[in-house]
Amino acid sequence: MERSRSTVVVTGFGPFGEHTTNASWVAVQELQKLGLGDEVKMYVYEVPVEYQKVLDLIPSLWRRHNPELLIHVGVSGMATTVTLEKCGHNHGYKGLDNLCYSPDSHCCVQGGPDCIESIVDMDLVCNAIADPQLDVVISVSKDAGRYLCDFTYYTSLYQSHGRSAFIHVPPLGKPYTAEQLGRALQRIIGVMLGMLPHTNAKMNCLLQH
Repeated sequence: MERSRSTVVVTGFGPFGEHTTNASWVAVQELQKLGLGDEVKMYVYEVPVEYQKVLDLIPSLWRRHNPELLIHVGVSGMATTVTLEKCGHNHGYKGLDNLCYSPDSHCCVQGGPDCIESIVDMDLVCNAIADPQLDVVISVSKDAGRYLCDFTYYTSLYQSHGRSAFIHVPPLGKPYTAEQLGRALQRIIGVMLGMLPHTNAKMNCLLQH
């Protein structure tokens, strides 16, 4: 009998501002080449840097694939590490997108909680990765930046009740290559998926009490 495969969706962002080649999408494409193993079915999508497109696309990805985990990858011009984001924020979205638009309410979901945390324990993921061949420094953050990255993360966390993750990567060559970023994503997501059974069991226990 064929074993059931886990479904994972991974997104990167399209160009914006000075990031005419977005390192997040390049890294996701490298991950696609590497794959996540025979037991994981992976779908990848490029997300336009537009608030309304995010509001349309993210719920549709959950409906279409119902993945075990949806991982978003974004670029941060200030980052020098690969950064695991713990939570998404609902308010503070005043930065203009590629269409020179920002939400009138400056929030993702009116009436939603101020912050939603991922069910994935990012500190545990970071501590679990000890691979000298990875050659990438990994860190953890509580602030995804109040732009399209944070907006996307919160939208996804709200849609999935926390079953999302966000990974920030530095621009290409500052200091990592596309290949290094792809390998880092492969390792990080593999660790996250390995932790999901325990995380889901803990969530079910909390819901029953």
